[in-house]
Amino acid sequence: MADLARHFAEAARREGERVALVTPQGAESFAGIDRRAAAFAARCAARGLGKGDRVLIAMPVGVDLYVALAACWRLGAVAVFPEPAMGIAGLRHAVALSRPKCLFASGRYRFLRLLPALWRCPVLSPSPADRGGPAPVPLADRDLALISFTSGSTGAPKAIPRSHGFLMAQYDAVRRLLASEREEVDLVAFPVFCLVNLAEGRTSVLPNWKISRPDGVLPDKLAAWIARSGATRALLPPGLCEVLARADMPRALHTVFTGGGPVKPALVGRLQARRPGLRIVSVYGSTEAEPIADLDWAEVGDGDRSAMAGGAGLLAGVPVEGTALKIVEGEIWVAGAHVNAHYLDPAMEAGTKVREGATVWHRTGDAGRLDDSGRLWLLGRTGAVVEGAGGPIYPFAVELAAESWPGVARAALAGAGGAPVLVIEGAADVADCTHRARALGIARVVKVAAIPLDRRHRSKVDYTALQRLLPQG
Repeated sequence: MADLARHFAEAARREGERVALVTPQGAESFAGIDRRAAAFAARCAARGLGKGDRVLIAMPVGVDLYVALAACWRLGAVAVFPEPAMGIAGLRHAVALSRPKCLFASGRYRFLRLLPALWRCPVLSPSPADRGGPAPVPLADRDLALISFTSGSTGAPKAIPRSHGFLMAQYDAVRRLLASEREEVDLVAFPVFCLVNLAEGRTSVLPNWKISRPDGVLPDKLAAWIARSGATRALLPPGLCEVLARADMPRALHTVFTGGGPVKPALVGRLQARRPGLRIVSVYGSTEAEPIADLDWAEVGDGDRSAMAGGAGLLAGVPVEGTALKIVEGEIWVAGAHVNAHYLDPAMEAGTKVREGATVWHRTGDAGRLDDSGRLWLLGRTGAVVEGAGGPIYPFAVELAAESWPGVARAALAGAGGAPVLVIEGAADVADCTHRARALGIARVVKVAAIPLDRRHRSKVDYTALQRLLPQG
């Protein structure tokens, strides 16, 4: 199996000076990225960086980031990416667990060298002055390629080691999802999808916003960037799709891929009302396993929509090729070549990894079910299930139903005083919602100004923060 670094080089030879990455500052070609990566790798090798060495990467999402990553893999070094939504705490956590030999940093991130744990690490970044380049080192499937981290929303962030074989299996899964018969230009808010495009020879447009602050993106600015960059497809989290649904979408934009949080019928409806005929594909996955399932909403019928509004959960689609999936006591378990089999710290595997012979199952922590057609329906986080008088009440079953009611902009299930509570946001009448909620086994409805969301994509309910908003008596 080849590695992504070789796929990058092959794409550079094939595509030459065709544009690979578009940024607010300009553009870079496939061949240009390859030349710069080779030259930067030569300078890194001269500083003693080699196969197996770990490199902490703290750079904004831009051309230099992908040049640095390609250079890292040319040398066989291991890229370490802290969780950006956790800020300095996430960086300290990444340093403590990975013990990097070098820091790739640019701009204000260079000041990270002032952290005591990084004093001895040389700080390097790509430069126009770099020249030459070593031949890529041979890499095996088992060789470590990068270390990333979970969001830490349910505890300390877990370090996830990804081998070159793992990345290639993920590449195979994602490239099938993004395949198109026409030439596309993708606005990409998910870095892993940009890696696939670089290897495929497809042009990617990078965000013109800070990727860790999607809540600061304005509709007109997003639409203007899509128009100016010539993007034909957008790969955005649901939170940014909400922004897109308030924008005047450029005519060239024909498809939206979205994931990183629940993709609900109400959001799909707002997007398609704004642009009739817009193709919307939702992708379900997790940090440890991406993608798991996908759904083209053109295939969602009226019966499916009625089922979701009636408490059946959220339709996620058919598991992607190469993904083994089963439901164990209501929880979704997955396995496959692109499913993370272990963490850097084996102690973190208790309760999340289950070994059955040669197969390692990852427990997603998501509740779900499979219908008679083999489609996956999501019911929400297992940790957010609340006991009601008639048994367990699942978050998505309640939340999607409530979000179909008049005036409910967002809904979330919580528990308070030993009883289930429906929390709503929007202009809905509380008395009306309370009447409707009784059919779902909920007697109490609380209205708040804003339901708290996750730090990473601003697309998922932060149930821990939600609990703090509610009196428990």
